[in-house]
Amino acid sequence: MEKLLIIKIGGNIVDDDAALATFLSDFANLDGHKILVHGGGKLATRMAAQLNIPQQMVDGRRITDAETLKIVTMVYAGFINKNIVAALQARNCNALGLCGADGDVILAHKRNHPVMDYGFVGDVDTINAKLITTLLEQHISLVFAPITHDQQGQLLNTNADTIAQEIAKGMSPYYETTLVYSFEKAGVLLDAEDDSTVIPSINPEHYQQLKQQQKIFAGMIPKLDNAFAAIRSGVSKVIIGKAEQLPALVEGKTGTSIIA
Repeated sequence: MEKLLIIKIGGNIVDDDAALATFLSDFANLDGHKILVHGGGKLATRMAAQLNIPQQMVDGRRITDAETLKIVTMVYAGFINKNIVAALQARNCNALGLCGADGDVILAHKRNHPVMDYGFVGDVDTINAKLITTLLEQHISLVFAPITHDQQGQLLNTNADTIAQEIAKGMSPYYETTLVYSFEKAGVLLDAEDDSTVIPSINPEHYQQLKQQQKIFAGMIPKLDNAFAAIRSGVSKVIIGKAEQLPALVEGKTGTSIIA
């Protein structure tokens, strides 16, 4: 079975021009089939402020009203996605930028939460593994923006970590799939401010203990939930760690490895 590498890049790296340039050079130099999933960093929030469109966040997730959806679509699927694609082309990496509506590649539905109305936020239903495979086999590296659709003409804002996990799950029957969450930290840390406290590996039992002991900072919990969901669904490897160490990270030499 051929190998596939799916890398999600964190927003703080997207916001840092120098760090992003280094990351994209490392990504371009990786061999084999590869997919990059990105979020939007702080640019969407800054643009909303400039346009006097109030923003509401709940547990780190953006409430997406109709005007905010316009902004995140322009920023994520437009400016950021195409700049990343152009930067990869400049590095001799043939890249194609996609959002969920392109080629019907990620189908989602509007989130139906019992208490909170998240607005135009989407939860993924299916991915188009056939189309993704066809593009990968043409030696094209795919760059996904976190915008999906409901096949009824409605675009939806979807969490980028979740998109990376869903693509990894959907592609795992066809490829030996490794999912990497890369961001500004060295991995899952016991002390959020100290990279030397990285936990080399975590299994489900250890994860529950860490949560009960409140030794994992809140922002990491959704990422770990996605990581364990991917492992349970057949993804071969999940690694969390520092984007600036990408070559070592994808080989499992650094960061935190998620174990079934």
